[in-house]
This record gives sequence, structure tokens and C-alpha cells, in this order.
Amino acid sequence: MEVRAWEDGESECRPVTGRIGAESVEGKIAPRESAPTSIRSFTAREPDKPTKEKKQMTATQAGAFSHKEVNWDSINWNLVNQNVKRLQARIVKATQEGRWGKVKALQRLLTHSFSGKALAVRRVTENQGKRTPGVDQQIWDTPERKSQAIDQLRQRGYKPLPLKRVYIPKDKNRLRPLSIPTMKDRAMQALYLEGLDPIAETIADPNSYGFRKDRSPADAIQQCFNALAQKTSAQWILKCDIKSCFDRISHQWLLENAPMDKNILERWLTAGFMDKNVLYFTEAGTPQGGIVSPVLMNLTLNGLERTLKERFSKSERIHCIRFADDILVTGKTRELLETEVTPLIEDFLQVRGLELSTEKTRIAHIEKGVDFLGQNIRKYDGKLLIKPSKKGVKTLLEKVKEIITSNKQTK
Repeated sequence: MEVRAWEDGESECRPVTGRIGAESVEGKIAPRESAPTSIRSFTAREPDKPTKEKKQMTATQAGAFSHKEVNWDSINWNLVNQNVKRLQARIVKATQEGRWGKVKALQRLLTHSFSGKALAVRRVTENQGKRTPGVDQQIWDTPERKSQAIDQLRQRGYKPLPLKRVYIPKDKNRLRPLSIPTMKDRAMQALYLEGLDPIAETIADPNSYGFRKDRSPADAIQQCFNALAQKTSAQWILKCDIKSCFDRISHQWLLENAPMDKNILERWLTAGFMDKNVLYFTEAGTPQGGIVSPVLMNLTLNGLERTLKERFSKSERIHCIRFADDILVTGKTRELLETEVTPLIEDFLQVRGLELSTEKTRIAHIEKGVDFLGQNIRKYDGKLLIKPSKKGVKTLLEKVKEIITSNKQTK
């Protein structure tokens, strides 16, 4: 029997659906508007309801793609956003109920719908990288090209091209590698992200703040204050640094655990990259620069906070605050962090192909303080003060100096 995602009163999944913007005016999850999610749902219908007509109606409502010529300027974006958000809300609800078969069916419906494809194309053609081509040197900069791009987002026969490797300054002496996909590959990633992001939000650790909507470094710093400000709070801090997190994530772990189409994911992970006209194959990691990469990284590290909470009692003052791959863990004693917490984190990361950087991972007393997300967290005579770190201030002053020096002739 079909189950419609309509409830009286507030939805139980309000916190997550609110973040993905999928709530209706009255705070209810809108009625489902997709095709049936399993073969059994056809046989379970009442005899007086024609299956074929129902299927056609629900597919139309969900924005099924028809391969007709699309006029980009005439697309009803309010309706497109509404269709995508409703399906995302249903994915959240199915995830909370542990109905993974339904989750998979809803993801497939979303990634094959016109609304999903149109929104994916719009995302990659209206962000900051819209004029940055990949290895094919193509960009979608006209309404006609954007309309054609919607029709190009097909799963059958899809093969991503290698990524274009560029380097941006990380600090004075180092460069950060970025891998730029083609426009089509970016749009495909954005399309599948529409079905993956609601799941990642639903199963995310409570105190994970990086690459998540409506969360910022300021929220992570606020949680640090909450965990350390009281007289009875933890006195020791473990600051973890993961060595080359994006570049070392195990492909095997992602393929076994990421809740999305495995064939598409494997093609992305093994596409390789071009650096100075030389093709390099990738055996581990997810490239920095891909739209889907931050969510895959978050999925990889999700569960760390839960693991620590299950292993240690409240009296041991264990709190885990994570922003992307920057992790801060509090503890009652140095010995606890050194002999129990650190090995547990190392085991957690090892399964995922990751490891801690021994040079940058350190344990400090709260009165000595640590730097975290550009802020210095330290207690002075029992009072917790959080202020910009010396390194952050120095970097800012150097940027100001560079701007002034390079614009001496400006009046």
C-alpha cells in the first residue's frame, strides 16, 4: 500500500528538511509526487486504480524528462525548485526510517527528472566557476547551450573526462592542487549531489560544521566555547590534523559506504587528471575542486563523534568538534587523550585510508591554548578567551600590506 509523506502538525524531520529548504508554508511535507518506488507497489494498489495512468501522472508531476526542445528562459524555476525539494524531503524521511530501498528509488527518480537536471545545469552555470572550462575547453554561457546541456545529462554511456589540474597558493611556500572537471561532469556531480546531500545531512554528526548549509566556522568556535568555558569543563585539548585528507580517502571504502550510484561514483573516482598535458591515474582520494568532493569527505568522517560518545562516559568530558578535516577533541586528562582517544581516532581513520599527521597533531592544556580555525582558544586565570590567532593576524596584515604596496599609484 502506498504511503504518502503527509503528516498533521510539524514534521519529525524538520531540522534536516529545514536546512535543505524543503518545508511548505504550513510546516508539512508535501504529498509525494513521484512514480512508485518498487515493483511491489504496483501489485499492492487497489484494483479500481489503473496503474499505468497513475504512473504517468506521478512522473509528470515529478518533472520527468521528455527530450523535447527546452527554452531555457521559459523554465519555471519556482516549480523546478519545488519538485526537487519535495523529493529531497522524501529522501530524508526514508533515510530516517531506514528504508534504504526507497531511498535508492527516490534518488533514481530525482536524478532522471527534468527538474533535477535543470537545477544542476543552473548551479554550475551561475556560480563563480562558470567561466572556468575543463580539459575540453567548453563552457555553457548561452541559453541555447544551457538548454542543450539538460539533454546531455544522461546516465547511459556517461564517461567523465580527466580533470584539469591547477595550483593555487596555500601559503608563502606551498601550493594547493585543484582539479577542475568539465562543465558536463560538474553538472552530473551537481545532479547526483541533489540526492546525496539530504542523506549526508540526515546522518551527519551533530558537531560537524564544514561544508554544510547554514553552518560556519563561527558555529564551530561557539561549540568550543560551550565545551570549555565552565570551571568543570575539560582541561585538555587534542587538536588533530589529517594528512592530505582529500587525496587519501579510500576508493574502496567510498564505493562500499557512500549511498549513491556506485557505477557513477567509481567513474568519477578513477577519471584521473591532466597536469601539463600528462594524464595521471588516481587510485585514492577525491579531487579538491569537484562539487561532490566536500560531501564525500564529510561522509567519510561522519561517525567519529558518535564513536567517541559510545566509547567514553560523560564524566571523561569527551567532546568532538569538527570542521571539514580539522578536528578538536576535549578530554579530562592528558593520559586519556594520549592513550585511549588518539588510538581510537587512528583506527577510525585507518579503515578509511587516512592517518593523522604526527607533526601537526598535538595535545595541549587549556591554559596553554590551541589554534583552531584561525582562532586562539585559551583560558587566562580560569576565564576562557577566544581571539584571532597570531598566525591569522600576521597573514591578514601581510595581505593588507601587499594590496597597499601594489596600488601606490591609486588616488
